[in-house]
Amino acid sequence: MSYLKSGIAIAFGLLILAPSAQAMPLAPLPLDGMTTQIAYGCGPGRTRVRGVCVARTTIRHTRRHVRRELRRTY
Repeated sequence: MSYLKSGIAIAFGLLILAPSAQAMPLAPLPLDGMTTQIAYGCGPGRTRVRGVCVARTTIRHTRRHVRRELRRTY
């Protein structure tokens, strides 16, 4: 029974360590014309507004707030 527990523990340890071995490439990626810059380097779901990275949801919420304020002034 102890062999079974030790075998399971070893298998579990190998499963934890295996993905980390693939985390970093061995060599830097070549910079040829195939690389495309996406969203100006801000990341997914973000865009640049006046040179600052802003979430797209922030833009939408700001726009909604302005519309609500304009409706209240009439």
